[in-house]
Amino acid sequence: MNAPTTRPDAPTTRPDAPATRRLTVAQALVEFLAHQYTERDGRRHRLINACWGIFGHGNVAGIGQALLESGAVDQDGAPSGSQPGTPPGSPRLPYLQGRNEQAMVHAAVGYARQCDRLSAQAVTTSIGPGATNLVTGAALATINRLPVLLLPGDVFATRPADPVLQQLEVPYAGDVSVNDALRPVSRYFDRVTRPEALIPAALQAMRVLADPVDTGAVTLALPQDVQAEAYDWPEEFFADRVWRVPRPAPDAGALAEAVRAVRGARRPLLIAGGGVHHSEAEDALRAFADATGIPVASTQAGKGSLRHDHPADVGGIGHTGTATADALAREADLVIGVGTRYTDFTTASATLFAAPGVRFVNLNIAPFDAHKLGAASLVADARAGLEALTEALSGHRVGAEYEAGYTAAKADWERRVDAAYGAPDDSVRPSQTQVLGALDALVDDTDILLNAAGSLPGDLHKLWRARSRRQYHLEYGYSCMGYEIPAAIGVRMAAPDRPVWALVGDGTYLMNPTEIVTAVQEGININIVLFQNHGYASIGGLSEQTGGERFGTAYRFRAGDGTYTGAPLPVDLAANAASLGMDVLRVGTVGELRAALAEARGANRPTCVYVETESADTVPGAPEAQAWWDVPVAETATRPAAIVARKAYDRQAAGRRRHL
Repeated sequence: MNAPTTRPDAPTTRPDAPATRRLTVAQALVEFLAHQYTERDGRRHRLINACWGIFGHGNVAGIGQALLESGAVDQDGAPSGSQPGTPPGSPRLPYLQGRNEQAMVHAAVGYARQCDRLSAQAVTTSIGPGATNLVTGAALATINRLPVLLLPGDVFATRPADPVLQQLEVPYAGDVSVNDALRPVSRYFDRVTRPEALIPAALQAMRVLADPVDTGAVTLALPQDVQAEAYDWPEEFFADRVWRVPRPAPDAGALAEAVRAVRGARRPLLIAGGGVHHSEAEDALRAFADATGIPVASTQAGKGSLRHDHPADVGGIGHTGTATADALAREADLVIGVGTRYTDFTTASATLFAAPGVRFVNLNIAPFDAHKLGAASLVADARAGLEALTEALSGHRVGAEYEAGYTAAKADWERRVDAAYGAPDDSVRPSQTQVLGALDALVDDTDILLNAAGSLPGDLHKLWRARSRRQYHLEYGYSCMGYEIPAAIGVRMAAPDRPVWALVGDGTYLMNPTEIVTAVQEGININIVLFQNHGYASIGGLSEQTGGERFGTAYRFRAGDGTYTGAPLPVDLAANAASLGMDVLRVGTVGELRAALAEARGANRPTCVYVETESADTVPGAPEAQAWWDVPVAETATRPAAIVARKAYDRQAAGRRRHL
């Protein structure tokens, strides 16, 4: 677009000058965001649907005032200054009030994921702590390749007073502020120090948000004086702009190479990652599996790419995978990765794919991921690539013996899941897996489950029977405690007609319960299942395996020897949830649990089911089901537990290999 020709102190009077509108930088940004759209497969979506915000100095008089004006309603019921066709009473950019800056980012990320990355939300904060609280959420968004727009306030660009309240002084660099902490966790970062600089910065921000290869957290740092400064903006800046999200097809030569590899494989395995969901490629994956008989395992992000009852679905893969999928992975001579990043949980820290000569074909829209593990890379949209592969492989199918083998193993695993889900009778206290079993018996295709951290991700990856796309929502790129409750709000906003369950352990709950208030305030009907197990159960187990003897992982009083092995703390998390405005259902038995879950699912306001779980677990496990995860153990130690753990570590580490 043409560069603006006007200056704030010299508005144009030339008769042939382009039309302009005088607004503050913050007002112009809000107006600009209201006119941004994505389009894929002919369907258009608002790119920035709403803006979360907590106000303070640094954004209250800038972005805050602009959002107020954006939401102002004229006497005729239309938004102030709105374009024709805007629904009466609808603000251009709706404002959402949060309680914690990190949580606001989590809510926006949950929304974006549920929208298949085609629609996102913005988050505005003050300078100082408000801005630095964004860092964890930004890292989560970028690691998971999910779009969110961050608009932190910043210190004065003109420096009329230096330093100002909450300003970080860096003796060697006068242009550094705390917002620079967002640089390494943002896919795009810019500091808008002049009004006219907003135009290229905003356009670049939208480009990155809408790009399936580059997307993640995008940060526009906004000095508080610049936010309030007026400028004559070209009307062209506020025109509707559509960012088309393409479906690039695979290169013909790369496709031919991939087809040769598949046709030559005797024991192929496909790994479905999050890119299958982002591309809406589930139907294409099902058609591929139906045609070829190739079994499909899934990462945490990819689970649900096939329904659990599809004959080719063999469940989760890797450290938290099923015995079926991991056995297939160990013997596979070809691994087809679709939309996966191959994290260490998926590869069992480079020990899982153990067959001599195993090769990889990676279908991914991002070249960075497509080339991992020395793969034959198929750089393309997941749906377009799977459709091309299916067509090119016409008539090809795996051997009947291979198909019969994994079908029998899948049936055996399902029997083990049934055993884990079951309880001897309704009067016993449920284990964690029995809680999942009660949910499994209740939900249908419309329900959505969210989780991110603790021992639940492993149980869910092994056991949950995903019934539909986007039912299974695990944030496991960053595995961030405190994600579940705010993300559930974002998901429910994106899918208001679907029941949403946030599965939360007591450790995670204590990290970030504040957005319960937001759910109550906005009438966003989410359900929380709160598991009380008195500490960090997952890390406690890991600590025990690595010789740490569960040190510092229990929520208990100190004992006489100084360790936290005394009585459980008298903390009532159910009362806490109730104090924040939720309806709370306390359960003590399996029977009470079933009734409470059904009541919560039918409720019309935010509801929490609080259950103190039995410590004994019923997750199916066997040596063949275990896949290693590399957590280094002390090489020298005096305590017996650490010495034993180091010997086990050395044995496992010897199985690492590089795939080149």
